[in-house]
Amino acid sequence: MRLVFAVLLTAFFASLVSAQISPGNPLDGLEKLRDYESMRSSSSDPNWQSGNWDARGIAPGETLTLGELDGPGIIQHIWFTIAHDATGYSRLLTLRMYWDGEKDPSVESPVGDFFVIGHGVDKPFWSIPVRVSSEGRARNCYWPMPFGKSARITVTNDSDVQCGAFFWYIDWKKLPDLPRDTAYFHAMYRQEFPCVMGRNYLLADIRGRGHYVGTVQSVYHVSPGWYGEGDDFWFIDGEKEPRLRGTGTEDYFCNAWGFRQFDGPYYGVPLWEGFDTGCRGTAYRWHIADPVAFKRSLRVEIEHKGSQSFPDGSGSGFIERDDLMSSVAFWYQTEPHKRWPAMPPGPDRLPFRDRVVVEGEAQLNVAIHGDIVTSVQDIGGASGGKQLFFNPTQDGAVLEVPFDLAEDVTGQLTLTLVHSWDYGRYAVKLDGAEVGVWDLWSDNVVPTDYSLGFRTLKAGKHVLRFECRGKNANSKGWFLGFDALVAREPVYSRPPDKDLRELQVKPEG
Repeated sequence: MRLVFAVLLTAFFASLVSAQISPGNPLDGLEKLRDYESMRSSSSDPNWQSGNWDARGIAPGETLTLGELDGPGIIQHIWFTIAHDATGYSRLLTLRMYWDGEKDPSVESPVGDFFVIGHGVDKPFWSIPVRVSSEGRARNCYWPMPFGKSARITVTNDSDVQCGAFFWYIDWKKLPDLPRDTAYFHAMYRQEFPCVMGRNYLLADIRGRGHYVGTVQSVYHVSPGWYGEGDDFWFIDGEKEPRLRGTGTEDYFCNAWGFRQFDGPYYGVPLWEGFDTGCRGTAYRWHIADPVAFKRSLRVEIEHKGSQSFPDGSGSGFIERDDLMSSVAFWYQTEPHKRWPAMPPGPDRLPFRDRVVVEGEAQLNVAIHGDIVTSVQDIGGASGGKQLFFNPTQDGAVLEVPFDLAEDVTGQLTLTLVHSWDYGRYAVKLDGAEVGVWDLWSDNVVPTDYSLGFRTLKAGKHVLRFECRGKNANSKGWFLGFDALVAREPVYSRPPDKDLRELQVKPEG
């Protein structure tokens, strides 16, 4: 039922050009004739009659044009799915949209963040204008995007790895003309790694007339605690004091008493890993029913304040934090728009650097598994494109993977195991301590990340141990696929001899 409801709401929203939503049946009006031409730009094989290569590759540093559309028209739907082996690939691909031949894009954002999920993570969720499915690999948006003369949509591969396949649909309608009161769609990404002490985080700085329709905010915790005590402030048409003032970050995102993971039509937190160092989160808030109107300008800020424990045992519930924050602002406005600063280079958009501690397939000859067969298998989306495959025929089987470290490794440890229809339930131990028990059954073959927390692995010998603890009733086997153990090392960490009190900026005067 929830899926049916989401589809109906999405279809309804796609039919809107104005920000006003009328109550009633979302299917009302479908029987009326349409005065437009239905159009599409897609990655369909040019040899459409007999070919099936319906995608394009993108070399490192190269830009792929997804559509050059002649207006007037309105984009109604965009769909992407992507095969790319780079870690965090969805933040390393940059989406740009240009209206009516403009030089500077009106949309400029990493693909993943534009479709709401930050940090380069693939994760499903649903809302009215954006829905992501297929374990986070099918991205859809229904924001109406009008253009008078032309539209150009591009994607740039800002990683150092070939994008193997980029599939797309851009569905739009060609119109006789646009209404005079039409505003153009805009979306802009920005980040602060870390947040700058002494000033609020800037969500948007807009010049022109229009209305603000949405915010996506992502955070990477530099230290344990709650980051979301910060209030939102809205300065409209050059006002010196904010006309709209908030009461807390989770309040602005329509939640309360902290965050937990959920999604919904107008707001949600589709990614939330917790309150510890290295945990990641993404929240969204659509102003569909309550767009914020401005006639000349709009400046939107949010504080980066929250709780913190200090080395001396004391703590604070309201102190400026130095977390890594990123965001996308969504709005409609008349052109021309204010030019934003250049996007950071692709690798600089990731809040961490992945260090592969153990590559599963590389352990084939050192893994300890008794007389049970192990092998290396190709797996799409896995680190290195392969996994170490363990195939016991009953419960109780054990696989041990010893490994040596030449130096200390500190970061968010992430264990990637493969899910499939014939995989079992496994307890995992690291150096003898159990770190989790996970059911690896799934309808699809999907590499899946499991966080082991932010920790330091000392130089020397270590052992990963996998113990089969039965299987899901739906599973056809007890198999295990070990992809990799990865340390996500943050690009910024607070100096060890500093605490947040020493980094605070005192107000002038």
